[in-house]
Amino acid sequence: MTKNQKMENIADVVENCKRCDLYKTRNKPVIGDGSLNADIMLIGEAPGYNEDKQGLPFVGKAGKILDELLDAISLKREDVYIANILKCRPEGNRNPSKDEIDSCSNYLNKQIEIIQPRIIIPLGNFASQFIFEKYGLKYDKISRIHGKKYKIKTIEGEVIIIPMYHPAVATYNPNTKHILNEDFKNIKKSL
Repeated sequence: MTKNQKMENIADVVENCKRCDLYKTRNKPVIGDGSLNADIMLIGEAPGYNEDKQGLPFVGKAGKILDELLDAISLKREDVYIANILKCRPEGNRNPSKDEIDSCSNYLNKQIEIIQPRIIIPLGNFASQFIFEKYGLKYDKISRIHGKKYKIKTIEGEVIIIPMYHPAVATYNPNTKHILNEDFKNIKKSL
């Protein structure tokens, strides 16, 4: 089975998923977007309002900032793969619950297996915590670990994890955009 077929299977399953109650209020599940052969995979926590309407990750204000951050290191969305832990939007953009993460994270784990990225960029606290737990790393506050490189060994080889602040943080606090820009330079250095 090709990577495309495997990702289409995940999409089919997610479209019919009822493992948690989020399916009741969603418009469109957000599977992911980008190159299935990407070296870099960016992972957010959950779709927001705009993502839920369009069925694509990071298309709102945070998405515009993410595009600028990628552009600053000469990357485009087509060069990376972008996904979220949750595939459906929590109402009111609230934080995801542990049960919702547990119900949905298997889809993300399968996406990581398909993509086999060399670099994983968890965006924000929830995504960073999830990825650190998945790979047996000790998690600390995002304010202490953002921008740092963590190398791990997997069956597929070495993977670099670089946790980052979520791009949405720059919409609330414009001063953090400089921090995000600096952290994104570590991605470029790791390629």
